[in-house]
Amino acid sequence: MTGQPIPVIIDCDTGVDDALALLFAVRHPGLDVRAVTCVAGNTGVDGVVRNTLTVLEQAGAGDIPVARGAERPLIEPVRAASHVHGQDGMGDLGLPAPTRRPVDVDAVTLLRREILASPRPVTLIPTAPLTNIALLLRTHPEVVRNIERIVFMGGAVEVGNATPVAEFNVWHDPEAAAILLTAGVPITMYGLDVFSRVLVPAADVQRLRASSEPRLRLAGELLAHRPSAPDPDGDDPSGGLGDAGAVCAVVDPGGITTELLPVEVSLAPGPTRGQTIVDRRPRPGEAEIHHGEREQRLVDVALDVDVERYVKLWLSAVEGE
Repeated sequence: MTGQPIPVIIDCDTGVDDALALLFAVRHPGLDVRAVTCVAGNTGVDGVVRNTLTVLEQAGAGDIPVARGAERPLIEPVRAASHVHGQDGMGDLGLPAPTRRPVDVDAVTLLRREILASPRPVTLIPTAPLTNIALLLRTHPEVVRNIERIVFMGGAVEVGNATPVAEFNVWHDPEAAAILLTAGVPITMYGLDVFSRVLVPAADVQRLRASSEPRLRLAGELLAHRPSAPDPDGDDPSGGLGDAGAVCAVVDPGGITTELLPVEVSLAPGPTRGQTIVDRRPRPGEAEIHHGEREQRLVDVALDVDVERYVKLWLSAVEGE
């Protein structure tokens, strides 16, 4: 990769696949990770902070500031995904407590500080419920002048996971996701349609697990936990990269096929709450003709992914010296 590293900030709810994303981000020379902010999601926010610090320590990352953010969604109660990520959010691997500590400011303050201080526009990579990002945009709208793009892991064009139509990160805080779409900066949606397809082959998972290097062994154990695999209870021992694919899409955007499409979030109570409604029609329908255009935001929606390309990219960064 040529040119200067891309300044990025990762907003996460470290879990297993957020950890895979962090391992990649801090090891890839094309990224300058300026900060990591934490939000409740896969586990409680204090657990997210602990897990994030542990992963950065295990990865041998530099002195990257980490901040505690929102401990609950804007409206909804906390609804953790411990049935997927384990009671500690990290697959219950028994990882050591970190010696690192978070900074003494909250996530929104850290986000504002690092975005405005960056000499080049920052790419935000939320891999979690979007509560911190919504609070940032509403509290400090001036940050948008130094945001290059937001690449978020969330949403789905076709099938959800939290509900039949809603993906977990958006479902966890739909109002925050709706606010994100008003950011006024370019947005890429890396949703379940590509998220669940990027699988590391079993042989690579086994090689990582057998490594004597703690960072690589951690990567292998996280992949073996398999929360992002299409069938995590099946017989195929391959491991899903999950959230890490969104970071790959920042380094190598040519690995996904996107289409600029109108997207809105369903906020109504009931079975569609949290659905990302992606309008793929070639022309307006009767609803728009008779009632006027709905308020929809244009988003670069990921519809396809080069699986082998992203797996190779992730492995080369994580295993590189």
